[in-house]
Amino acid sequence: MLLLRDTTTTREIADTVRDHTALVRDSHAGHPDRAHLGRKFTATLRAAAGSGLYDTILDAALVADADGTEPEKAIDALLGKLPFLPKQALSEGGHLAFTRGLSEFLHYYESSGTTGNPVAAPKALDDLVANTINIGELWARILSPADRALILINAPFAPAAYQFEKVLEYLQVLSLRPWVDNITGDYTRVLRLTRELGVNVFVGPPSRLLEMIQFAYRNDEPVPAFDKLFLMAEQTGPAFVRHLERLTGARAYVAAYGSSETGTTAVTCEHRNLHLQTQSYVLELDGPERGPRRVDGTPDRGELVVTTLDILARPLLRYRTGDLVEITGTDCPCGVATPLLRTLGRSQDLITLEGNGIRQNDVESALWAELPDGDPGSGIQVLNYMLVVQDRTILCLATTTGPADATWRDATARRLAGLFPGFELALRPVEKLPPLASLGQYLGWKLSRVLDLNDERNWDRLPAPIRGVVETTLAEYASTTRG
Repeated sequence: MLLLRDTTTTREIADTVRDHTALVRDSHAGHPDRAHLGRKFTATLRAAAGSGLYDTILDAALVADADGTEPEKAIDALLGKLPFLPKQALSEGGHLAFTRGLSEFLHYYESSGTTGNPVAAPKALDDLVANTINIGELWARILSPADRALILINAPFAPAAYQFEKVLEYLQVLSLRPWVDNITGDYTRVLRLTRELGVNVFVGPPSRLLEMIQFAYRNDEPVPAFDKLFLMAEQTGPAFVRHLERLTGARAYVAAYGSSETGTTAVTCEHRNLHLQTQSYVLELDGPERGPRRVDGTPDRGELVVTTLDILARPLLRYRTGDLVEITGTDCPCGVATPLLRTLGRSQDLITLEGNGIRQNDVESALWAELPDGDPGSGIQVLNYMLVVQDRTILCLATTTGPADATWRDATARRLAGLFPGFELALRPVEKLPPLASLGQYLGWKLSRVLDLNDERNWDRLPAPIRGVVETTLAEYASTTRG
């Protein structure tokens, strides 16, 4: 997986690979080594105590207690006594989380900064190995060396593209990792390579895939046909998954869930279920109705709180992710015994209009509903969309697979209108959406797909280059919006 000149380091990494692979497989079989997990937890606690992020908030007596606690009991005995780490605290002091000098890391990355300042998230050898094995052992149930994969993740400072490239190397799957300019959005070369190389697997965010498909329709290029879609980095509900499957003919997987800061906390299996990586994380749920509680596989939902076990170079204790998740409490037919997770989106991605809370999947279930033949809204498909909110009007800008007449527009708008009582809703097909709509992996759904112009603060939440794009786009659509 990695070629290293230093033979001592190579031997140490080989030991890490052997030990972690055994731990992963024991966890999958439902027999986690609790003593091993306890030792990793106390090692994480000791490492955190040596970082600038925790040196003033972590009780020294608690760290001393960890050394005297039996490994099997360490997590249960000590976790609840640790302080929570809010997202803002990490955003303001990301470099303080380091427990090693910068030269001891392998690659430097940062989070996207969607919900605050970008957070330093460099990769060290040990956490890179653990995360690669975690993902690879489950993706191996779906992929084989006969596959060819396109990694299309336009995020140069985030670790995702590199991490997935390492996973595909681990599985001996050919991959290519091109770049597409966010402003011009020219996918000509990517589409050509996909055809010429016989690429059958897409790896990346769904908004990027939609942008590529939209470009193909607009430029009379063949729509790329894949066998498998490995989707990540955005909230992708059932309606979105079915939509992408219809467009590409592929089987779609929400392939992984996590963040630049935490690494990959859940990975898909062949049955399209996200399995929590309990060999590498201690996971809790929290919420206003109930206090924090360990994820134990029983049905539950709340904000996910993460303690890392394999990132000793920048450990996180009880980190509040801000992500709403559900633990299904069901067994998976694949036989992997770790708990199953469903993502419910970020808490800040809720649209609230006069007390009416609307989520991404609400909109997409209406927009991409499966309709019977002959329905006025069938035939033409919406490729991609953006909502513009101004006063009491909601304008849905949509790209489509073909020319849309008034009957189709009215039928599609009626499906959406029920979500926005008291508002006038119009659907307007357009040739091309603003580049903002392809940036969900950077900005989140609400910022990339919903422009609420009644709230001036939304402008300040947009990165400067993107703000300019939005201002230009709204000027172009101003007459349409007023109409």
